[in-house]
Amino acid sequence: MSGAVATAGPARRTLARLARMRTALAALTVLMLIALACLAGPALTGHDPDRAYPDLRQLPAGLAAQPDASHLGPALERLAFRMRVHLDATAREGDTLRLTLASDAGVDRRSLVYLPRSGLFGQPAVQEERDGGRSLVVTVQVRRLHFLFGTDVQGRDLLTRCLAAGRISLAIGLAASLVALLIGVAYGATAGFLGGAIDATMMRCVDVLYALPFVFFVILLLVFFRPSLTLMLVAIAAVEWLDMARVVRAQTLSLRERDFVRAARALGVRAPGIIARHIVPNTLGPVAVTATLLVPQVILLESFLSFLGLGVQEPQTSWGVLVADGARSIEAAPHMLAAPAFFLIATLVALNVFGDGVADALDPQAG
Repeated sequence: MSGAVATAGPARRTLARLARMRTALAALTVLMLIALACLAGPALTGHDPDRAYPDLRQLPAGLAAQPDASHLGPALERLAFRMRVHLDATAREGDTLRLTLASDAGVDRRSLVYLPRSGLFGQPAVQEERDGGRSLVVTVQVRRLHFLFGTDVQGRDLLTRCLAAGRISLAIGLAASLVALLIGVAYGATAGFLGGAIDATMMRCVDVLYALPFVFFVILLLVFFRPSLTLMLVAIAAVEWLDMARVVRAQTLSLRERDFVRAARALGVRAPGIIARHIVPNTLGPVAVTATLLVPQVILLESFLSFLGLGVQEPQTSWGVLVADGARSIEAAPHMLAAPAFFLIATLVALNVFGDGVADALDPQAG
C-alpha cells in the first residue's frame, strides 16, 4: 500500500506542475483540436477528399459560395460541349437555373446526366420539348459549394485534403514513434544493464546506424520494395530508435548499481525480470520527454520524404505531399502551400512546446 502511495505521489506532483503551465496546456489543446479536426473534419466539410471539380480549379481561399458568376458560364459551356448541344438561352432565379438546350441532331436526354456529375448542379428536370426534340427547356438547381481554403490544381477542396492528410501524417508520427520507443527502450535497457563487452558491441552497432545516410537508406529500400505506408514506418522506425536507446542506456547505467537492483539480484531475479520490473519503470521520466519530442521529429521526417516523392504515394496524401504540390504551384496559387504548411507548423510547434512542458514538469528540481 505504501509503495502505491509513493508511486502516486510523484505522479500527482508532476501532473500538478503540468497543470500550472499554461503554455503547455494551450499546446495540448491545439493538438487535441487538430487531431479531432482530422478525425471528424472530412465528414463535415461537405466534400470528399478525392472529389474533383474541374470547373473550380485553384480557387483562392474565401467564404463566397461557388460556382459564382465568373465560373458558372464557363462550366455550362464545357458541359454543353460534352453533351453535344449548344445553349440557346440561360436564365437564373436564385439557385434555380433555366437552360434552353438545342441540337440539330436532337437533344439526347441521357446526356443530361453530365449536369449532376459535374458536382455543381442538382438533378435536372425537363420542362418543355420543342421542335421534335431538337430543343429542350431544362431547370436545374445550382449547388452552393464553399471552399474555405480554396481548391488545388484538380479542383479538390483543400481544407478536406489537409484534414485527410493529417490522419496519415499523425498516424505515421504516432505509430513510428511507438515502434521506435519500444525498440529503443528494450535495446538501451539491455545494453546498459548487461554492460561490458555486450554493451560495447551493441552501442557500436548504434554508431554504425548513425553513420548511415538516412535518405540513401530509404532509396535503397524503395529499390527492393514497393513504396507503401508500411515501408515508410519501417524506414523511419529503423533509425529513430537510436536516440531513445542512448537515453535509456545512460539512465540504466546509473540505475543498475542502485540498492533495489542489488536486492533483486540477491533474491535470484534474472536479468529480463530486473529490466522489466525495475529498470524500465524508473526510466519513464526521460523516456516520456524524449517520446514527446520524437513525434514531431517523425512527422517532419515523413513530410520531408513525401516532399521528395519518397514517402506517401497517391491516392493517399499527407501534409508533406500537399506541401510539395503547393511548392510547385506557389506562383499561381500560393494558398495551396499556405494551407498544409499551416497545419504542419501548428502541429510541430504544439508538440515541441508540450514536450518542453512535460520535461519541466518531470524535473525534480521544479517547484
